[in-house]
Amino acid sequence: MKVIDLTHVITEDMPVYPGTEPPGLTPANSYEKDGFKETLISMYSHTGTHMDPPAHLFPGRTTLDAFPPEQFIGKALVIDCRGLNAGEPITLSHIERYGEKAEEADFLLFNLGWDRLWGTEAYFGDYPCLSDAALDRIISGGYKGIGFDVIGLDPISDENLTRHKRLFSACDIVNIENLCGLDKCPAGLFNFACLPLKTANADGAPARAVAWVE
Repeated sequence: MKVIDLTHVITEDMPVYPGTEPPGLTPANSYEKDGFKETLISMYSHTGTHMDPPAHLFPGRTTLDAFPPEQFIGKALVIDCRGLNAGEPITLSHIERYGEKAEEADFLLFNLGWDRLWGTEAYFGDYPCLSDAALDRIISGGYKGIGFDVIGLDPISDENLTRHKRLFSACDIVNIENLCGLDKCPAGLFNFACLPLKTANADGAPARAVAWVE
C-alpha cells in the first residue's frame, strides 16, 4: 500500500490566515528535567491543513465532532486546475470533464498548484476560486467534502465569506483548506481520509489528510 501525505507540518512560522496569530509550540517538560518531553500547543482551530463544518458560519449547524467518522473517509478525485492564472475562476467545466468519476467521488480536491507558494507572501495572493456554477454543482452533488491547496474557499478579500455561506447554508458538508501534494495523487478515484481533531463543539480543526492506493 502506498500512502500519500497531503498535510502541511504545523510550525510556529507557518502561514496563517491574515489577522490570526501563528501557532505556539512551547516546551512544557523536557527529558533533562522531567524525564519526558511534552509540548504546550496553542493555535486557532483553522490553522494549517484544516477542516470547516457548517458550524463555522452558522449557529446550531453541524459541528465536526457531531459528524460520524465515515464523513471523513471515502473516494476522492483530484480536479486539476493548475492551468488557471491568478484570479481566474474554477468553472463547472473543470469538474464535468471528469465525467462519471466526478459523480462517483465522495470528495473533490482542487489542485491549483498553489502549495508551491507555501511560506511566501504570494500564498496570500489572488488564487482561483469556484464559480457560481461550479459551487452549485458541488451543492447538488451530495459530496462528503471538498478540498483546496489554498488558504480559503473564498478570496481573502471577501470578508463576507460568500462561498462558505452558500455552501454551508445548503448542505452538511466539510471544506478542507491548505492541502498540499495533490499532484502526487492518482489520476482517477483513490482512497482518501482527512481526520480532524475531535474537540467539543468544533467550528473547525487541524486535520491529517492522506491518500492511499493498494
